[in-house]
Amino acid sequence: MAQALGEDLVQTSELQDDSSSLGSDSELSGPGPYRQADRYGFIGGSSAEPGPGHPPADLIRQREMKWVEMTSHWEKTMSRRYKKVKIQCRKGIPSALRARCWPLLCGAHVCQKNSPDTYKELAKAPGDPHWMETISRDLHRQFPLHEMFVSPQGHGQQGLLQVLKAYTLHRPEQGYCQAQGPVAAVLLMHLPPEEAFWCLVQICEVYLPGYYGPHMEAVQLDAEVFAALLRRLLPRVHKHLQQVGVGPLLYLPEWFLCLFARSLPFPTVLRVWDVLFRVGLTLVRLALGTTEQRLACPGLLETLGALRAIPPTQLQEEVFMSQVHSVALSERDLQREIRAQLAQLPEVPRIVVQPPEEPRPPRRKPQTRGKTFHGLLTRSRGPPVEGPSRSHRSSTSFLDTRF
Repeated sequence: MAQALGEDLVQTSELQDDSSSLGSDSELSGPGPYRQADRYGFIGGSSAEPGPGHPPADLIRQREMKWVEMTSHWEKTMSRRYKKVKIQCRKGIPSALRARCWPLLCGAHVCQKNSPDTYKELAKAPGDPHWMETISRDLHRQFPLHEMFVSPQGHGQQGLLQVLKAYTLHRPEQGYCQAQGPVAAVLLMHLPPEEAFWCLVQICEVYLPGYYGPHMEAVQLDAEVFAALLRRLLPRVHKHLQQVGVGPLLYLPEWFLCLFARSLPFPTVLRVWDVLFRVGLTLVRLALGTTEQRLACPGLLETLGALRAIPPTQLQEEVFMSQVHSVALSERDLQREIRAQLAQLPEVPRIVVQPPEEPRPPRRKPQTRGKTFHGLLTRSRGPPVEGPSRSHRSSTSFLDTRF
């Protein structure tokens, strides 16, 4: 595993370019009049067919059947067969079942069940004029090349407006953060607005507390932890970044706040959301892992440019995910770094907001929580059946899902 963090990178020159599904709104000024959408819904995208290394159809069908069987008895699956869920998440959730799996994995289905009328009431209520104006200005920036979000009056932009407005009413003390836009947009590509809303609530309040508030204390803490991990796992890259004056806050917020939705090709984004961890370290290694790459970046601007312009061939989903899984980072190492950074703070910030505590069902035997969409949306101890919450940032951080 340690050798995987060396200088040599896997050569992927034979892979085809699949960069057209990136979420940035700066790729093109707008879609052409007669361009077709790819299999993910991006107009003019190059993902009409599965890319290199994509599993064959019969294997996908087998995985679909496994997920159908697991989700049919979800509570029993999570209490007795968690390891199997973890393995299947790492292999990738079949596209046809993400809408079914994501709410289960993050506990959003429990929130929706416990508050069946909440979203409907929030959707009907008038929004705060300040937040409504701010959200409306951002709508056209969220995946403008996706067929859902092309038209200002289409169901995509209007659904996104309703989901983000509902969150500002649900947590008025937090309001709206621009980085919530692409996260909610990816959710809406797979889920109805109500389910997308509850998934967004779980992300913002249970798994990324303090990320989207006014002061973003958790982002700053995560940046320090990431820098410590970078220093240990990629010392030469860390030294280079220090020499050119590139601190983690210059590049990490774009990755972490948007959950890589604006930094990776869309097929890879979906795989990352299925199993979201070690990704930041992998991106840094791909951009600056070799001596030649670092010599080509003598200053701050060149280094930031390299971090933001990793060749698309290296971000193909199968190859990239194998790189992610190769990072030699254990949960124990991560928790040690988190505790070390917390100890250096003069006062541990209290990161709100959390939903009310829900009773947890008893478990037959303890399980070690892994890092799956349970990376993105579950990584607390015990199954996420009751949507557990935390009142402050603890050592069991969500950081393991992105580093």
